Amino acid sequence: MTDADAGDADVRTYDPDRDREGLWALKRAFELELGAGGGEVKESKYEGKLDPGYRERYLAWVDRCVDDEDCVFVADASGVEGDADGDPDGYLFLLPERLAFVWDAAVINEVYVRPERRGSGLGDALMSRAVEHARGQDLPLDRLVLDVDRENERARAFYDRHGFTHWGEMVGRDL
Repeated sequence: MTDADAGDADVRTYDPDRDREGLWALKRAFELELGAGGGEVKESKYEGKLDPGYRERYLAWVDRCVDDEDCVFVADASGVEGDADGDPDGYLFLLPERLAFVWDAAVINEVYVRPERRGSGLGDALMSRAVEHARGQDLPLDRLVLDVDRENERARAFYDRHGFTHWGEMVGRDL
């Protein structure tokens, strides 16, 4: 599969040797943002889980997922002023095809773009890459699904713009 390009956004397959620390920084920011959107208790829980053990377990899980399939994609704002660190500016984690029976569909597990890069086309480029990749998966249902916080209006508008519609509802409980 070829790497996608959207303007100055370069979307490519995650490379563990090159992108490991950058992916962790983005994942950490993603989790902290999720926590911050749910009050002090949720924020505290999300901050508390981001310890070194969680980091290692998450990165090991990513390694296992990408061992047999390209399913994590990173976006760089190459050529954009202020992008001198070389780390990815966004990522999208599409669950590997072997996990398609979890939801009978392709599943976007996570998508995140640094706040200062939002609105730059990086999210669109990542989503295009995910759709392209998912179309190549052998799925029980030809559908791409994800979980989104109904209170996150910016994310919901992004997904609406990309053709996502309400399809069921996720509920949860504490263990």
